[in-house]
Amino acid sequence: MSWLGKVFGGAFGFMLGGPLGAILGTSLGHQFDKGMDGIDDPEFQLGNQRRVQMAFFTATFSVMGHIAKADGKVSREEIALANAVMANMELSSELRQAAQRLFNEGKSPSFPLNDALSQFKTECHGRTTLIRMFIEIQLQAAFADGRLDPTEEDMLLHICNQLGFSRFEYQSLKTILQAQQRFSSSDQSSRRSRRPGAYQPRPNIDDAYAVLGLTPSASDKEVKSAYRRLMSQHHPDKLVAKGLPEEMLKLATEKTQKIRKAYELIRDKRGFK
Repeated sequence: MSWLGKVFGGAFGFMLGGPLGAILGTSLGHQFDKGMDGIDDPEFQLGNQRRVQMAFFTATFSVMGHIAKADGKVSREEIALANAVMANMELSSELRQAAQRLFNEGKSPSFPLNDALSQFKTECHGRTTLIRMFIEIQLQAAFADGRLDPTEEDMLLHICNQLGFSRFEYQSLKTILQAQQRFSSSDQSSRRSRRPGAYQPRPNIDDAYAVLGLTPSASDKEVKSAYRRLMSQHHPDKLVAKGLPEEMLKLATEKTQKIRKAYELIRDKRGFK
């Protein structure tokens, strides 16, 4: 069992403190002082990798539950979609249960969204790539049914504002994620149809450019630069070092795979190395 799994399994008694610590404590069935500042262990102080990992996990699933409740109710379909996102992360049974409890905490009318986001921003300690990854996960969950409800988008824009993530960055990320969904779907269809005489659809080249945040008019230099930047932003080892829980590493790995496939399609189309 991972260290984070042991925390949620109750093997450790230390907590984050603040709003996220209170949310986490409630999800575990305990009451903790909201002003608690964590343990004295120097390896669990503000900005430390393990502390950031716990804050990221707690904020991710509780805020996901709050977004699902944005329209006033949470349908069985939305719960199923949230479970599908958790399943896609391949969480252990302990962490899956913890994520579900945090999701339920986020649905509460008294959920302190702004306070939780404020602490999360502080815990990230200036690591903007983590905030971007957090927004990506929330968007991915909201898009899980193939559409984005207006009330969900309003909530997402509010979250972005609280975290200092601009509307322009949000719209750009939204476009990229939509393109990734289409690109991934066409790539999977292509693999399933690889049999003699079968129609073999190819991933759309326009979607490949959109995955890199570009248009077909981009120069070769811009394509290469965008590819390197996105690969660096989503590099699993770098994200884990900055505070992405190792248990959520599959998300970052999938992102890099999609980015690489899009780049390779453009590269082959243009004929550069």
